[in-house]
Amino acid sequence: MNRKRIRSLLGVLIVAGVSAAAYAFFQFRPLTVPVVEAEEDVEIRVFGLGTVEARILSNVGFKVGGALVSLEVDHGQQVSSGKVLAALDAREQEARVRRADAAVLAGTVNIRKADASVERARAVLEQAKEANRRKKALAGTNVVSQQQVDEAQRDEDVSAAEFSVAESEVEVARAQLADAEALLSYEREVLAQHTLTAPFDAVVVKRHHEAGSVVRDGEPIFPLMAPETVWTLAYIDEARAGTIELDQPAEVRLRSLPHDVFRARVARIGVESDRVNEERRVWVKCELCPPRVFLGEQAEVRITVARLDTALMVPEAAVSRFDGHKGDVWIILNGRLERRELIFGHRSEDARLEVVSGLPEGAQIAGTIVPGMREGRMAGGSRGALP
Repeated sequence: MNRKRIRSLLGVLIVAGVSAAAYAFFQFRPLTVPVVEAEEDVEIRVFGLGTVEARILSNVGFKVGGALVSLEVDHGQQVSSGKVLAALDAREQEARVRRADAAVLAGTVNIRKADASVERARAVLEQAKEANRRKKALAGTNVVSQQQVDEAQRDEDVSAAEFSVAESEVEVARAQLADAEALLSYEREVLAQHTLTAPFDAVVVKRHHEAGSVVRDGEPIFPLMAPETVWTLAYIDEARAGTIELDQPAEVRLRSLPHDVFRARVARIGVESDRVNEERRVWVKCELCPPRVFLGEQAEVRITVARLDTALMVPEAAVSRFDGHKGDVWIILNGRLERRELIFGHRSEDARLEVVSGLPEGAQIAGTIVPGMREGRMAGGSRGALP
């Protein structure tokens, strides 16, 4: 073997040795791992996207159909309860009201006429009774015959029947008057339905028709919104919605006012989730709403569901096999790395998990996955900021 080959072999051996030493150094040297530190006053919030809505939003229209002759308001206007919003052509219905009014007047006159007939029938009956009494007293004498007595009794019976008929006619006239009054009340109510009024203090959202249009009964003319019932409907992931409760504080940011934060509180939690999107509907009511609201505007909602005095918050990216309740993390115990299953509680808005149990005393939790991690390798915790 010549010197040249010996030197080449020695060079290869030296490179191999250096490489082996470097590999051993990098594989077995203590690993520096960022660890999780305890935090104080941790706010747990859940996030949801939603829209501005109103709890009281009514589509108002006429109960009857007809031609619109006037519209008194337009979209964006505030109206008070009872204000006239629109009117239909009511000439035909006004004629019906006049006809029903005349029927009431006729019924009143018929009652007076029937009452007069009763008085007349009563007088005739009294006269027939007196005549019958006198003839019965003279019966059996030569002054009054039996035939005359029988005729007097017949006259009394006929008068009594006529009096009964007269009284019945009074009841019929009163019934007819009641029917006419009911018809008049109905026609007046229908006439009133030709004028559309605001059922509550509201803001006009939209105007669907213009004067001259012919509308059907029940067709919406104006959507009205009660401004004091404005709230935000947020859609929350079911996996994050379990800790939401009524009256919890919340923050709302509107798409049109991204720099403003409106304080709110949870006002309603839907009892039925969306079966497709797996989201829960939550309504929050602002404590101080913006001066102008726009229904349907997109909003961001953050609900504070808990505030932790002290907590270890592990980034979800550092947890493997997480099932929503437990998962595996790397811990440093006695200077060496171990895999350990922990139980987690709350999840923060920035995707960090609260450690509830399973952490050995004195152990530190790795806040991120570092290349080279393996069971039993020596490691030291770094308390710098987590990546």
